[in-house]
Amino acid sequence: MTHSARIWEKDGFVLRLAQKEDAIEYYEDNFNPLDRETARLTGCKSHFTRDEVIHFFQECITSPDRYDFLILSPDGHIIGESVLNEIDHELRCANFRIGLFHSQGYGKGIGSWAIEKTLEFAFRDIKLHRVELNVFSFNPRAIHTYEKAGFKHEGVLRDAVKDGTSYADDILMAILEDEWRDMEKNRRTFQ
Repeated sequence: MTHSARIWEKDGFVLRLAQKEDAIEYYEDNFNPLDRETARLTGCKSHFTRDEVIHFFQECITSPDRYDFLILSPDGHIIGESVLNEIDHELRCANFRIGLFHSQGYGKGIGSWAIEKTLEFAFRDIKLHRVELNVFSFNPRAIHTYEKAGFKHEGVLRDAVKDGTSYADDILMAILEDEWRDMEKNRRTFQ
């Protein structure tokens, strides 16, 4: 990855690109063990080995089709990530995902701030046209946050995932560069 990304700070929290030396802390602080609610809301398995996480992390930071940002708490611990992946430079589009690894981090505006800064990077710095995501219907807090950030509902894969013993929908959402620019303009107007 040759692009040098900015570092953002807010109230002591930091959003920055992941680095090779972050791999062990990334595992130890967040996957040993993985918070059950985080696993449920992101649709991932509940247990990963140290080797699995570190190997995956190291592959991610060297991949040319993604940017992995880490969210650090004021005390410097990794508490989440905000990721642009599956970047198609020809179509100028990418997938987006975000995760706060511990439920005690929810509801503080950190996720919204990380989404805002990641979208700023996506549209302003790497000149994407479209950013899309998937979110499960049993995660209304995330759906609301994405809507607030400007993502629009585009489709639903009905009963595509399970939440315990019940089926749930996989909702497809996206934001386009013009929509983001309008939101940015409005945000600056009201600051």
